[in-house]
Amino acid sequence: MPRPVGARGRRMTRRHFTRWLVAGGTAALLPTPARATTAAHRRALEPLPAPPAQATERFWEEIRARFLVPRELAPLNAANLCPSPAPVLASLYEHTRDVDRDPSPQNRVKLREGKETTRRLLAEYLRVTPEEIVITRNTSEANNLVSSGLDLGPGDEVIIFSDNHPSNHAAWRQKAARFGFSVSAVEQVQPHPGPDYYVEAFRRAMTSRTRLIAFTHVTNSVGDSFPVAELCRLARARGALSLVDGAQSFGVLEVDLGRLGPDFFTGSAHKWPCGPRECGVLYVRGEVHDRLAPSVVSLYPGAVGISRDMEGLGQRDEPAIIGFGEALRFQTGIGLSRIEARVRELAQALMQALAGIAGIELWTHPDPERSAAVVSLRPGALDPRTLAAALYENDGIICAVRRGEDRPGIRFSPHFYNLHEEIARAAEAVRTYITRGL
Repeated sequence: MPRPVGARGRRMTRRHFTRWLVAGGTAALLPTPARATTAAHRRALEPLPAPPAQATERFWEEIRARFLVPRELAPLNAANLCPSPAPVLASLYEHTRDVDRDPSPQNRVKLREGKETTRRLLAEYLRVTPEEIVITRNTSEANNLVSSGLDLGPGDEVIIFSDNHPSNHAAWRQKAARFGFSVSAVEQVQPHPGPDYYVEAFRRAMTSRTRLIAFTHVTNSVGDSFPVAELCRLARARGALSLVDGAQSFGVLEVDLGRLGPDFFTGSAHKWPCGPRECGVLYVRGEVHDRLAPSVVSLYPGAVGISRDMEGLGQRDEPAIIGFGEALRFQTGIGLSRIEARVRELAQALMQALAGIAGIELWTHPDPERSAAVVSLRPGALDPRTLAAALYENDGIICAVRRGEDRPGIRFSPHFYNLHEEIARAAEAVRTYITRGL
């Protein structure tokens, strides 16, 4: 296990970053390695190596080198916020500098063209058409565009999953109180009882009044994975719509919306896709475009399909949207199936290591059919907030805290930029604190 970073070491790391920034760190964000200031910065901007038939740890070390996160810091919190690779930062910097150099309408035309390129990349990534894509600010906005845009009223019913994100849970209840439709919930079961259980639970919950079911592809709490294709088929057979919150699957699982068949699917750039903040996606199946009305009406809509009606959100950060497209290019250059396999491999390795620690209660189900890349646990008698702080300050490990009565503890969420040594380091650090205390 590497020497702990400690609070003093953390301050040294910050000072080092400040020196790097002042000395020309922004040059490392420029679009060519020749403008970078150090060998590490030049390497971060080099083209990705061709993925081998069998990706070795050396290949993943090359991927990690494209991120600016220092090696002593292990970001295991992809379910909340991911770093962006250097090519994304370069794109963001380049296009931001360009518009600040010349903010004229004539110069900004190419930014609108760049936004439409990102729409096409999103459509290819999700295996749908550009006409079905709305570029939003995040998953929450996308979910709310659906709950605010459907014509629902007294006599109508929406069925949600109890472990949805608030934007796909509390938002429905608030709008039900306003517009008079009803909301009922399918309760989560711990441990995950298997995909068939939830298909049957939604089947029992649906009635002739059900107009939509809304559920999470992978929960952000403990990583429960849902049978999306089966639930969407069930909804369509019953004459209902389906909304899938993909915040914890978009960018980590190989999501084929043509196969899964939701009416609406939402996601964020800043999580697993490793894109800029305040970018997201709303997919609206072509056959239901007429069911969704815009809840925000302003200028600068998209150029094709549903985006003409739903994307008039006013002035946007087009450089960030273009950077979103660069993040998608980065992932497709590695291979979506390769990324999913890698992240599942890391999550399984972490769960196996944690399961061997006395006192740990693992909330996440180890069956790959029931979980993906989110690993949650109760750390024995340790206070989760104190443990998470110690992991960061002393060991350079970033994780999340789950508070309250519902499966409290800490949450790890590794991604393809993580290495096996970081997984081992995190598990060993937890073992040490469980054994000796905090």
